[in-house]
Amino acid sequence: MESAEIRRRWLRFFEERGHAVVPSASLIADDPTLLLVPAGMVPFKPYFLGEVAAPWPRATSVQKCVRTPDIEEVGKTTRHGTFFQMCGNFSFGDYFKEGAIKLAWELMTTPQEDGGYGLDPERLWITVYLEDEEAERIWRDVVGVPEERIQHLGMEENYWSMGVPGPCGPCSEISYDRGPEFGEAGGPAINDERYIELWNLVFMQYERGEGSGKTDFEILGDLPKQNIDTGLGLERLAMILQGVQNMFEVDTTRLIIDHAGELAGVRYGEDEQQDVSLRVVADHIRTSIMLIGDGVTPGNEGRGYVLRRIMRRAIRNMRLLGAKGPTVAELTDAVIRAMGPQYPELVEDRRRIETVALAEEAAFLKTLKAGTNILDAAVTETRKSGSNVLPGDQAFLLHDTWGFPIDLTLEMAAEQGLSVDEQGFRRLMKEQRERAKADAQAKKQGHADLSAYREIADAAGGTDFTGYTDTADEATVVGLLVDGLPSPAAHEGDEVEVVLDRTPFYAEGGGQLADTGRIRLHNGAQVEVRDVQQPVPGVSVHKGVVTVGEITVDAPAYAEIDATRRRFIARAHSATHLTHQALRDALGPTAAQAGSENAPGRFRFDFGSPTAVPGSVLTDVEQQINTVLARELDVQAEYMGIDEARKQGALAEFGEKYGQTVRVVTIGDFSKELCGGTHVHNTAQLGLVKLLGESSIGSGVRRVEALVGVDAYQYLAREHTVVSQLTELLKGRPEELPERVSGMLGRLREAEKEIERFRAEKVLQAAGGLAEGAKDVRGTALVAARVPDGTAADDLRTLVLDVRQRLGSRPGVVALFAVTGGRPLTVVATNEAARELGLKAGDLVRTAAKTLGGGGGGKPDVAQGGGQNPEAVDEAVGAVERLVAEAGS
Repeated sequence: MESAEIRRRWLRFFEERGHAVVPSASLIADDPTLLLVPAGMVPFKPYFLGEVAAPWPRATSVQKCVRTPDIEEVGKTTRHGTFFQMCGNFSFGDYFKEGAIKLAWELMTTPQEDGGYGLDPERLWITVYLEDEEAERIWRDVVGVPEERIQHLGMEENYWSMGVPGPCGPCSEISYDRGPEFGEAGGPAINDERYIELWNLVFMQYERGEGSGKTDFEILGDLPKQNIDTGLGLERLAMILQGVQNMFEVDTTRLIIDHAGELAGVRYGEDEQQDVSLRVVADHIRTSIMLIGDGVTPGNEGRGYVLRRIMRRAIRNMRLLGAKGPTVAELTDAVIRAMGPQYPELVEDRRRIETVALAEEAAFLKTLKAGTNILDAAVTETRKSGSNVLPGDQAFLLHDTWGFPIDLTLEMAAEQGLSVDEQGFRRLMKEQRERAKADAQAKKQGHADLSAYREIADAAGGTDFTGYTDTADEATVVGLLVDGLPSPAAHEGDEVEVVLDRTPFYAEGGGQLADTGRIRLHNGAQVEVRDVQQPVPGVSVHKGVVTVGEITVDAPAYAEIDATRRRFIARAHSATHLTHQALRDALGPTAAQAGSENAPGRFRFDFGSPTAVPGSVLTDVEQQINTVLARELDVQAEYMGIDEARKQGALAEFGEKYGQTVRVVTIGDFSKELCGGTHVHNTAQLGLVKLLGESSIGSGVRRVEALVGVDAYQYLAREHTVVSQLTELLKGRPEELPERVSGMLGRLREAEKEIERFRAEKVLQAAGGLAEGAKDVRGTALVAARVPDGTAADDLRTLVLDVRQRLGSRPGVVALFAVTGGRPLTVVATNEAARELGLKAGDLVRTAAKTLGGGGGGKPDVAQGGGQNPEAVDEAVGAVERLVAEAGS
C-alpha cells in the first residue's frame, strides 16, 4: 500500500466516524518555544492547554513534522530521520479511553478490501502504563487482546506530558511483531527492534505540576475535561505494509535514494558507506523541499539555519558519492514526484521551490570552495601550534561567515586528522541564539511569564478587537502587570502592561506595527501606550507607562489610538499588498511573500527571487502600483472559510498560521490576500508609492523598501532639489545629467590611472639604488631598509620583487619596511638560492612583524606582515639581518 493511500484511508476512516478533517499545519510552528513542528499534536496544543476553545469535539489530521536533535545519526542507522508524517485523531472532552482504543483496533485490523490496513491481529502487541488498569481491561475484555500480549511499562515509556505544568496522562502503544529474523521474542518490553511501535494513544486525564524530566513531577489532580491525543507514524506503518526493512526503503524515500544513486553512479545496497550517504541525501533533501514548500528560506539563524544545514549536508554527501556538478534540480524533482500525491501544493509551487533550492546549491558550491580554503588554513595553523584540535571560534567562523554546518566542519577536519572543539563552538552558538531569543522574547512578552497572561485569559476571556471600525472605544481593565508581575494597581511613573476586555489597538502581527495611543480611566488616570503584543492567542497586552494618577484592575477605561499614525500605517499596509501583486505579475509566482514590515509612511517587503531584480523591472512595478492608485479601487475585507479563500485565489503569507475562517482583503480586481491588518478604504488614499530599491537579505530572498503618501512626496521633492542643484552646477538640462556625470567620472578615472603610473615609476626608481646598496651577510646579499613613509602595501610589494630580481642568481633576501597611516608594514622576499640555505620569507616576516608588535605570514618566496609600533622599524631591520647572518654561519 502506497504512502498516499495510507494517508487517504486514515483521513477517510476518521471522517466517517465524525471527526473534522484538519489539514496539516505549516512546518513553521506557531509557538514561540518551537522552531518547527515536531509532533502531530502541536497545532492542537492551545486546545489541550485550554487557551482557546476547540472548534470541534473530535478531529483528525496527518501532520508534517520535522525533528533534528539526532541529525548526525541520520543515515548511520535506519531509524533516525528528520521529516516524518504523524497521523493523529483527537478528542476534546468527547470520547476517551474506550473510544480511542476501539477506533485504533478497528482501523488497524479491518481488512484492506474493507478500507482498513489489514494487519494480522495475532502480530499486534499492546503496552499500557503499569498503573492504568482501565486501559488494560479495555484491551483485554472489550477488544479481546490476549493478556499475554499486553505488557506494563513505567512512566519513562508510557506516560506523557509536555514537560511543563499542564495536561498529562498515561499512554498505550500498539506495536507490530516483525518476526524472529529481527531478534528474540518477548514483546516490545524486551525487543523494540522486532516489535516496532506504530501507534501511541495518549489519555490526557490529569494535570501535572512543576518538576523536571519524564518522571519527576507531581500529579495535581484530574483535568476538567478528558482528552485524547494519538499519533501513528505513517512511514513506520508504510514499512510494514510495503514489506521493507526500514523507513528509508518505503516508496516516498526509496524513489529519492534510487534517483540520487543514478546521479552519482552508485547503487543502494552494494556498499555500506555509500548507503549511509544515500540515506542522508534522501532524508535531508526531502525535508528541505518540504520546509521550502512551507516558506522556510535558508539562513544562518533559527529554522533558516536548520534548512541550510540539512541542504548543505545533502549536497556534501552527493559530492562524497562522486557527483561532480549540480544535482539539486534533479533531486527536487524526485521529491516532488514522491510527495506530490500527498501534498499537491508542492506540484503547484514547484517553480518557487526549485528557485530557492537551486539558489542555495549554487551559493554552497561557491562557499564549499572558499570555505575549504579557510578550513585548510585553519588546519595548518592548528598543526603549527602543536594542537590536533581545531578551535571552536574557527568552527563558528566557518558556520557564521561561510555557512558551514558544524557536522560538515567535523567531517572535513576528521579527514585531515583533527578533531574540533565542539564545546567552544556550541558555547558561541548558544550565546548568539540567546541574544537573538532574548531580543525576540523581550519584544513579544516583556518581562512576564506566559502563565501570567494565560491566567488573565482564563479569568476574563480574550480581548475583542474593535479597531477595524473604531479608533476609540469604551473598555474595562481586566489585567494589569507591573515589572512582569500581576498587580491590582499601578501608579504614575510605573511601566505597565494593561489587558482590556476590548480594544481598538492593533497588536503587532502580520508585518504591521502595533498602534500607539492612550488609555484614560474615568478617575483621570492615564496610560501612554507605546506597544501592543499578543503573547498568547487572543490576549492583547498594551505596554506603556502611567503618566497621570493611578490605574486599577476592573476600572472602566477609554482607549484611543493615534489615528493619524494608524492612517499612515494603513496606507503602507495596502501598498504592500499592491507591491506583492505587481511583483508577481512581473516575476511570476516565485516572487512569493517572505516577510514584511508596515510602518507609518514606509514599508519593506521581502520576496523570493534567485537573482537581483533589474532596475527596469522595478520601474515597471512602481508604475503599475501608481496606476492602480489612480484607478481609485475600493479596498474590502470579508470573512470566509479557508477553502473558499483558496478557491478564490487569495494569497497567503508563508509561515503564517490560518484557522478555518480567514479574513480576506480584496483591492478591486487587482489583489486578494489573507490578512488580519488594517487598510485604507480606497487606493486613492495612498496618494503615491515610491520604491527606493531592492537588495538581497539571504539566499533566494530579496527586499524592496518603499515610501508611501506624504513621505514619498517629500522624498521626491528632495530628489528634485538635488537635480536642480546639479543642473545649475553642470550648466545643462536635467536629462543631460547622466551623460555629463559619466563623462566627468571617465576623465577622473583616466587621471587616476596617470597618477598611479607616475607613482609606480617613482617607486621603482628606487629599486636600482637599493639593489646596488645590498650588504653581503655571510655570502647572502641582503637589502633591509626603510622606504619613505606613506608607501602603499601594493607598491611596497612591487618594489621588493623588483629589487630581488636585480640581485641576480646569488643568494638574496629583500626586506623593506614603511609606515603608512601610522602603522608599520613589511614585505620580505627571498630568491631560490637563499631558500636553499634555509632562508624563507614567511619565517623572516614573522620575526620582523613580531618585533613591530603584530603578525604576518606567507609563502617561502614572498610574505607580508605588519604591526602596531612604528618606532620599532629599525629594530625589525636588525632582527632580519641577524636571522640572515645565523643562516649563513
